[in-house]
Amino acid sequence: MQKGSAIIWGATGHAKVVHRALESAGITTVGLCDRNPAVASPIPGTPIFHSEKEFLRWLRAEDLDDLFFVAAIGGANGASRLAVHSYMTAMGILAISIIHPSAWVDATATVGSGTQVLAMAAVGVDVSLGKQCIVNTNATVDHDSRLGDGVHVMPGATLAGQVLVGDQAVIGSNATILPNLRLGDRAVVGAGAVVTGDVAPATTVVGVPAAVVTTRRPVCQDERDPWRLPPEGIS
Repeated sequence: MQKGSAIIWGATGHAKVVHRALESAGITTVGLCDRNPAVASPIPGTPIFHSEKEFLRWLRAEDLDDLFFVAAIGGANGASRLAVHSYMTAMGILAISIIHPSAWVDATATVGSGTQVLAMAAVGVDVSLGKQCIVNTNATVDHDSRLGDGVHVMPGATLAGQVLVGDQAVIGSNATILPNLRLGDRAVVGAGAVVTGDVAPATTVVGVPAAVVTTRRPVCQDERDPWRLPPEGIS
């Protein structure tokens, strides 16, 4: 991680986690964006912006060098993180990737732009993580696995070796994905599930062993303006 200042997009629980990880790397959180006007800044003394107009006014006034951003939007919101990524990078604000000091990432692994590897997580040999992924607390992504963009591996989840995960897929807390399987774009694995076979795109599986409970339209999206996404689409 680089030294400097950071804007955090999202101001609820995950923002606190991100802020602490940034602090440990010597990076100062100088502001937060959150479209919900009822959300207060979780970091005392740090401003929060609830509209694009507020944010751009502050940005022009501050004129900060070495300003980065983090999309602190957890849950099944990979599309929202990618929308924030497109918006911020278009303004010349670069994404910062977070590797928590207590996490382990093998030297052969690759970590995409804006991706977060959080406390006590493990990323193994020859793993590839796309941009704006979250490998959350105590999660494991084992050797030769490949994660697309906007994937969320929730706390305690385990991906065994050579698992391929499509864009914006979500693996629930304490779920287990057995080796050599493929999860399609926007697939969702329920908490505690044990996945023993491939999961089709836009399909939700739950249980032990995991079984299909629903399917959705298999569309991924990463280009929409994050200030104008539907209310349920972004923090």
